[in-house]
Amino acid sequence: MSLLPIQEKIGSRKHKEIYELVRRQGTVSKIELLEQSQMTGSTLTRTLEELTHQGWLVEAGFGESTGGRRPILYQTNPTAAYVFGLDISRMSSKLILCDLHMNKLDAESWLMDERMTPDRLLRDIADAAERMLHKHQIAADAVLGMGIGAVGPLDRTTGIILEPLYFPAAGWRHVEVARYMQERLRIPVLLDNGANTAIIGESWSDRNRDYRHLLYVHLGVGIRSSMMAGGKVVYGAVDMEGSIGQMIIQTDGPRIGNHGNFGSLQTYASIHALEQQAQSRLKQGRESSLRYKEADPEKINYTHLLQGLKEHDPLTVEIFSQAATYFGIGLSNLLNILHPEKVILGGSLISSDPSFFQIATRVAIRNTYYYPAYQVVFSQGHLGEEALVTGAAIMMINQLTEL
Repeated sequence: MSLLPIQEKIGSRKHKEIYELVRRQGTVSKIELLEQSQMTGSTLTRTLEELTHQGWLVEAGFGESTGGRRPILYQTNPTAAYVFGLDISRMSSKLILCDLHMNKLDAESWLMDERMTPDRLLRDIADAAERMLHKHQIAADAVLGMGIGAVGPLDRTTGIILEPLYFPAAGWRHVEVARYMQERLRIPVLLDNGANTAIIGESWSDRNRDYRHLLYVHLGVGIRSSMMAGGKVVYGAVDMEGSIGQMIIQTDGPRIGNHGNFGSLQTYASIHALEQQAQSRLKQGRESSLRYKEADPEKINYTHLLQGLKEHDPLTVEIFSQAATYFGIGLSNLLNILHPEKVILGGSLISSDPSFFQIATRVAIRNTYYYPAYQVVFSQGHLGEEALVTGAAIMMINQLTEL
């Protein structure tokens, strides 16, 4: 199957430059574009006319006069194309359909339980995508493609999810997700890890601040992270999504199951870590309201812990506070090495209770070597749990201006 590369839809370098300038600012005048692009007036006029004629830009009225004629304002055309964003995670997965202004037209979610094998999920997603296009009367050739943010490790080049841990269902090994979606829907598909798509989404949502060095950490079943430097996602020789979870906090510490380093950060700060801590302390005889939620300590899970936290159960609060402290130590190690301007923290543990974020960031700051000369901004982001799926869609739109 032959698909036109997205990068070729907007042809020349100058067309891409002007489109990106308009896209980043929302609404911009021709005068402002002339100053920002350093093009000659005739070249800019011709470029704007061509982009408008092709449907990528639309005239959006007139700006305020500075003495002469009121300047024409330009915006990107939201209906010039459409895009899918897909988040494949361990607890739930989500598909969205958006226009080029990231207005969400439709969405569907799936619980990732023990029945949700790769075959079933991919089939359900493709069915949902087809229903969405039919419902909104969008032809397949009007879709830029589908961006996918998934749990790693994965191979971005071949579009394969490799050997992720902790999926409830069997079969999540070497899943050719990009090939399946491309052949089924006949649209371009890009795969990246969910932490990378999340940082793309958060960076775009905060683009007016122009942070150049960002760190994103997602704390849930595992620890997922990504880094952006100079406005670009940093990639390593292999997929790095889960690497900081293997940062060693205590050399003689335990590990979860038979995977990873002993005494790693993930062993102390993750959903599995909290569950194991609760089970262990209940077996030791610690008093807790958790005992009245489940008679068998081995069956205590994260849902029980959230209930205990909401009820201010002392043991549950202690377990969450300890995990937040360990996470803060790991975070300080990252700050001392990477020195990002802004750190965005996401995931179910971060959002479990305000105290988790507060404890973790306070511990991180206390252990940051160059503080207070080095100041970092901590945030829970603008998009929350929507960051991964939103960033996946934006990743596809970004391809329009890639050279």
